[in-house]
Amino acid sequence: MSAHCCGHHREELDGEPLRQAVYRRILWLVLAINAAMFGVEIGAGLAAGSASLQADAVDFLGDAANYAISLFVVGMALRYRATAALLKGLTMAAFGAWVIGVTFWHAWHGTLPQAFTMGAVGSAALLANMLSFGLLWAYREGDANMRSAWICTRNDVLGNLAVLLAALGVFGTGTGWPDVIVAAIMAVLALQGAQAVVNQARSELRTISVQA
Repeated sequence: MSAHCCGHHREELDGEPLRQAVYRRILWLVLAINAAMFGVEIGAGLAAGSASLQADAVDFLGDAANYAISLFVVGMALRYRATAALLKGLTMAAFGAWVIGVTFWHAWHGTLPQAFTMGAVGSAALLANMLSFGLLWAYREGDANMRSAWICTRNDVLGNLAVLLAALGVFGTGTGWPDVIVAAIMAVLALQGAQAVVNQARSELRTISVQA
C-alpha cells in the first residue's frame, strides 16, 4: 500500500511539469490566433459598421492579453495564479461594460451594418475560436487561471455563433437591430464569465490566506 502511494505521488510530480509545458505551448498558439483575429475583425467591424463584430474584435484583443498573463504565471505559486485570474476576470467585466456602451451608440444612431461582411468574418472567427476551444478543453476544470482561459474561449464561440445569427437577421430584416441585440448578448456573456472567474479566484485567495 505504502509503495503504491509513493509511486503514485512520484507520477504526479513527474506529470505536472509536463502538463504545464504542454499548457504553455497551447497558450502560445491560442495567443497567436487571437491576436491575428483581432486585426482582422476590428478592421472589418469598422468597415461594416457592425457593433457585434467590433465587440468580438475587442474580445479577441482581451483574450490575447489574458493568454499572455496566463503564460507569465504558469508554474508559479497558486497565489500568483489566482491573482492573475482575478485580474483577467476584472478585464472581462470591463470588456462587457465597453460592449454595452458601443451597443447603445449603434442603437441610438440606427447603424445598418453590412450583413455579408459580418457573415464572412464571423465564420472565420468561429473557426479560429473552435480551434482554440478544442486546444483548451482539457484544462477547463483546472485552477482559476486555467479555467479563465477556457471560459474566454467558450464565450467567444458562443459570440461568433451569435454574430452569424445577427448577419442573417440584418440581411433578412434590413435593419441593424439584430446586430445590436447580439452585441448586448455578448456583453452579458462577458459579465457572466467575469463573475465566474472572479468568484473562483477570490475563493482560492481566501483559501491561501486561511492556510497561511
